[in-house]
Amino acid sequence: MNLVTISITSLIMNKNTLWITQTAVLLALLIAVQAVTSGFGSTLLTGSLVNLLLIVSVILVDLPSGLTIALMSPFFAFMFGIGPKFWQIILCIAIGNATLVILWHLLRKSSSNQMTAFTISAVIAATAKFLVLYGLVVKLVVPIVLGIPEPNASVVSAAFSFPQLFTALIGGVLALFILPLLAKALQREI
Repeated sequence: MNLVTISITSLIMNKNTLWITQTAVLLALLIAVQAVTSGFGSTLLTGSLVNLLLIVSVILVDLPSGLTIALMSPFFAFMFGIGPKFWQIILCIAIGNATLVILWHLLRKSSSNQMTAFTISAVIAATAKFLVLYGLVVKLVVPIVLGIPEPNASVVSAAFSFPQLFTALIGGVLALFILPLLAKALQREI
């Protein structure tokens, strides 16, 4: 092996190690948030912080990191007894989380002003996540796939309507303030 090949291999390994480490730390934070807040019985608190971590992962690391955490989050929530016990709804939550992460990734540079771009990202991504979850869970999975009878259907459906919009918006608003501070502390451009 020549020196150039060794240097390139070392650089790739360092980038992969950094990505794995950053994603693992964010995933550990997500698990800690879910474990600690699950005892409070507040989906508003847990959901807002989870959405914040999804946004932080996609902005500070990259899209694959954000998607990894977005897709794993509902499975960890299930393990902590947060949310529904139906695997079909867990998959819907993963899709909703992925929607949030992808839109933040795509819209983060939608304006030359970073705060404006992040505000646009927060509103559009939260709205899209809400619509995806509402459509999948409330209109498809609960009534058609699971056939849950009333009043249980109303309880499950209520959890996947406007609370999802609020938690995604709160996570986005928190990200507006936290991302610049984290970027500065990590000496990273966002």
